[in-house]
Amino acid sequence: MIRTSAIALLAGLTSVSAYAQTADLTDDENRLSTVEVHGRGLELIGEAQAASQGVVGYADFEDRPLSRAGELVEVIPGVIATQHSGEGKANQFFLRGFNLDHGSDFSAVVDGVPLSMRSHGHGQGYLDLNPVIPELVERVDYQKGPYFADTGDFSVAGAGTYTLYSELAENFVELKVGEDGYLRTVGGYSTPLSETTSLLIAGEFQNYDGPWENAQEVEKISGLARLSGDFGTWNYTLTAMAYDNNWVSSEQIPLRAVQSGQISRFGSLDDDLGGDVSRYSLSGQLGFDHGDGASTEISAFLVDSSFSLTSNFTYFLADPVNGDEFHQFDERTIMGGSIRHERELSDRLEIHTGAQLRYDDISDVGLELTAGPTVLQTVNRGSVEEFSLGVWGEAEYHFTPTLRGSFGLRAEYYDGEVTADIVPQNSGSIDDTLVTPNASLAWRASDHVELYASYGRGFHTNDIRGTVIQTDPASGQPATQAPLFSEGEGYELGARFERGDFNLSAALFTLELDSELIFVGDAGTTEINDATTRTGVELTSFWRANDWLTLDASAAFTDAEFNVSGPDTAIPNAVETVFGGGMHLDFEPWVFTARLRYLGEAPLIEDSSVTTDPTTILNLGANYTWNTIDFGLEVLNALDAEDNDISYFYESQLQGEANPVEDIHFKPVEPRQVRFRVRYNF
Repeated sequence: MIRTSAIALLAGLTSVSAYAQTADLTDDENRLSTVEVHGRGLELIGEAQAASQGVVGYADFEDRPLSRAGELVEVIPGVIATQHSGEGKANQFFLRGFNLDHGSDFSAVVDGVPLSMRSHGHGQGYLDLNPVIPELVERVDYQKGPYFADTGDFSVAGAGTYTLYSELAENFVELKVGEDGYLRTVGGYSTPLSETTSLLIAGEFQNYDGPWENAQEVEKISGLARLSGDFGTWNYTLTAMAYDNNWVSSEQIPLRAVQSGQISRFGSLDDDLGGDVSRYSLSGQLGFDHGDGASTEISAFLVDSSFSLTSNFTYFLADPVNGDEFHQFDERTIMGGSIRHERELSDRLEIHTGAQLRYDDISDVGLELTAGPTVLQTVNRGSVEEFSLGVWGEAEYHFTPTLRGSFGLRAEYYDGEVTADIVPQNSGSIDDTLVTPNASLAWRASDHVELYASYGRGFHTNDIRGTVIQTDPASGQPATQAPLFSEGEGYELGARFERGDFNLSAALFTLELDSELIFVGDAGTTEINDATTRTGVELTSFWRANDWLTLDASAAFTDAEFNVSGPDTAIPNAVETVFGGGMHLDFEPWVFTARLRYLGEAPLIEDSSVTTDPTTILNLGANYTWNTIDFGLEVLNALDAEDNDISYFYESQLQGEANPVEDIHFKPVEPRQVRFRVRYNF
């Protein structure tokens, strides 16, 4: 299996490259010399459980222009990241016909530390990749669908595991500048402290105003320090990460305000918006090779997170005098850990077992109505304690040399308590359990073809405040409680073809959810909706044509509907078609890249009478290496497309309007941006 291979690889090799590099220490420089292997070019026949499972290595995206850190999720084929509230906020994610909002059904873990936030002040499953420095990502292991026992909450649609470097092939410092006040500096330095111990330190600083008339004034700083090494058959990493960001928001705007000339496409109707976030973490990982095909991994983490965001999506709809600004906040400490054990019991049978423990101490979370710095009303405020324990096991059995099966079971226990300060009757506690199975079959039809059949059940939790609520804090009316668990069930038939430096995978999938989490424009959060069904097909390919040309492409086509009778069955923002493709040309010392992203049409309301227009973005890059210095040029949105990054349809009211108006509200993609960089490697 992929996970077994990854553990064995990490035990045997120093982490210096994309998933499957090899390394040697030179006597003269004590420096790492690497041979890069593209993660997407690895042979997964005989390893993967499903056609939609895979690996992406740093070599697959190191030359790819990234306009924002959130696009690290786009290295996973079929996933799209957009933005509607400024560069310090988590992105909006799209996958397999899901508008995942900020991560409601897609989870991410960085070296054992979960990024997905439950019962968050801005939305369930809030997933922010901004703390991650892209240059430190060694590889990404991804999986789609609920066919895997080792992932739990928020992973019905998919999950990504990000592994960071412990040692760098080359130390570096980089400066990048661009239009609209863009400035980014990043650097990384690793050095051996002894024969068995290494230190890695890295940092990033970024300023960016953007094309917006209300300048973003992004001030982002990130840092990492990591100690790693081994003693005997044990290996370990100790990591400290810090991230702080504050910014001014230019949010989605109503189409009618642009068409009337009141504001431009890059204008704003409220100058008081923006946010301030921080995240500090300590984590450790310990790995042990028992020999005889057995290994154990243990991880632990402690995270301190702070979130503050002021938004206004409806302008003067609720309050014609003061406006509809609202402030969301979230202060929490997260602690937990995990253990996994893998063992080969025989030539035919391999078992994987594990447990994951997490405790969220959310000391202050809520929503306020504001007018600039003035708090007009505290709608809700309180604290939450949420504990979970997940235990899982999976067995892989080889029925024949060409047929193998994987069978798993996951048991989940959640316990939570809410203390509501504003509406005391909304305080309460809840606990519940859930058991979810999964099974996969893989048949190696030939040396180059493997066929898959996968089934599984997964879940996302709902905000625990909604499971104990008695009274709507805004209206004072009785409120309907939500279940703690919302389950999903998935089926997938797939195939994988691999021959030489070419691979192709295809998956036909169906995914059913008990309830859908949908973004609500006038509240800036998500609400629970009806059950849904998604059926689609996904294609992914990678081809290293020769020493200088590498091509990759992915496409997904999804039909998504509510399980209700009548004509109004469309799921708002459920994108039907997604395409991504890239080209990498390596004419040493020159490297050229091109990346195309297509986000297709999507309904904006249930009867499909209002839809989005497709969005097509082309990014180009060029790099020249001279001795130890790299010079780079990036052209983002090279065709200067005037498309929308995100679109919604809801009711709002502008100042001076007599009545509310239903309208498209959109955030445009940024115009063509040119950025230059210089990097010194040492």
